[in-house]
Amino acid sequence: MPAAATPNEGGSRFFGWFRRAAKSGMDALPMHLPVRLGGADIAQTRAAPVRVAGFDQPLVWVTIALLMWGLVMVFSASIAMGDNPRFNRAGYSESYHLIRHAISLVFAFVAGLVAFQVPMRTWERTAPWLFVVALLLLVIVLIPHVGINVNGARRWLPLGFMRFQPSELAKLAMVFYAASYMVRKMEIKERFFRAVLPMGVAVVVVGMLLLAEPDMGAFMVIAIIAMGILFLGGVNARMFFLIAMLVVVAFATMVAASPWRRERIFAYLDPFSEEHALGKGYQLSHSLIAIGRGEIFGVGLGGSVEKLHWLPEAHTDFLLAVIGEELGLVGVLVAIALFLWLTRRIMHIGRQAIALDRVFAGLAAQGVGVWMGFQTFINMGVNLGALPTKGLTLPLMSFGGSAILMNVVALAVVLRVDYENRVLMRGGRV
Repeated sequence: MPAAATPNEGGSRFFGWFRRAAKSGMDALPMHLPVRLGGADIAQTRAAPVRVAGFDQPLVWVTIALLMWGLVMVFSASIAMGDNPRFNRAGYSESYHLIRHAISLVFAFVAGLVAFQVPMRTWERTAPWLFVVALLLLVIVLIPHVGINVNGARRWLPLGFMRFQPSELAKLAMVFYAASYMVRKMEIKERFFRAVLPMGVAVVVVGMLLLAEPDMGAFMVIAIIAMGILFLGGVNARMFFLIAMLVVVAFATMVAASPWRRERIFAYLDPFSEEHALGKGYQLSHSLIAIGRGEIFGVGLGGSVEKLHWLPEAHTDFLLAVIGEELGLVGVLVAIALFLWLTRRIMHIGRQAIALDRVFAGLAAQGVGVWMGFQTFINMGVNLGALPTKGLTLPLMSFGGSAILMNVVALAVVLRVDYENRVLMRGGRV
């Protein structure tokens, strides 16, 4: 057996190898270094390449799951609408809403891919202009014979392939504008009049335009987005609670000054009473009946009775009630869990961006989280009878082309924030 080499001999071999490699150039370097253990020369294994995903894959899959689930439930909730003479005259068929919803998903997917390619610094530069565009569209939709009037509300613009709702763009525009505003006002965020008042004026202007449609639900979401970003951006807690009190007083005043809004509140308190069961409490009472029929495991996919012309707007505002009837408590809990995970993950991505000193990107992502979380909370609360009836769709699931479009674009922006976070953490530049 050969004698074991002494430590000095092992060191000489190593440095001799290193000098020869340096002379012959780096191309001659082997892919591994020789190591001597126990008197025998062995080689280290090749370093396996580290694979880092370019974006948050679980977030993508949860989003796709909600979109596909929504497509199935929209078809189930709207399949009987063609049997109604009122809708039959309009040319609705069993698959009318399914086809339109599928087309909306295709447009949303393309728009999401485009939005993902836009760097966050570009969104930051264009945030004020996007806000101005949203304001102009909110004005245009109020012009007679331009905006489409449905059930007394003028909220949609005809785009041929879909009816576009400017209030959905206004939500995304407010996310970007509020995040950009907080970055610009970071130095004076402790001063109420210089930091908060201009933002309050912007929210009031948007609110006046939305209430003229009228669309109080969208106004509530936009106000909460602005307040949430102000709070997350570091506005003084006392000022934040003062703003919150003013917002609550403003909404209470609007409800008190509007007879039909007051009726909705009273109907919410007792939807099954003789006075409200066939009036303002009709939707809520049938939503509760649908959820009650579902019990634990539901009556089965497609087996809902309430969607057969009993529950109005079953495929939009009250989609969760159909889920509750057909898939039961289990289906409702799964939906709640998915949206809870989605919101939590979005907020985590925003915090990560702020930790990397990317304040605009972080606040924009968290603004999307506030938007998705709050709107989901309101929609589910209305369907379950925990909140007064309000016309807000369930994000990513309810029928509505412009809502789906802007939801997917907003989540694509969050994925862009996460992508740039990962690039920076790997030592790259964005």
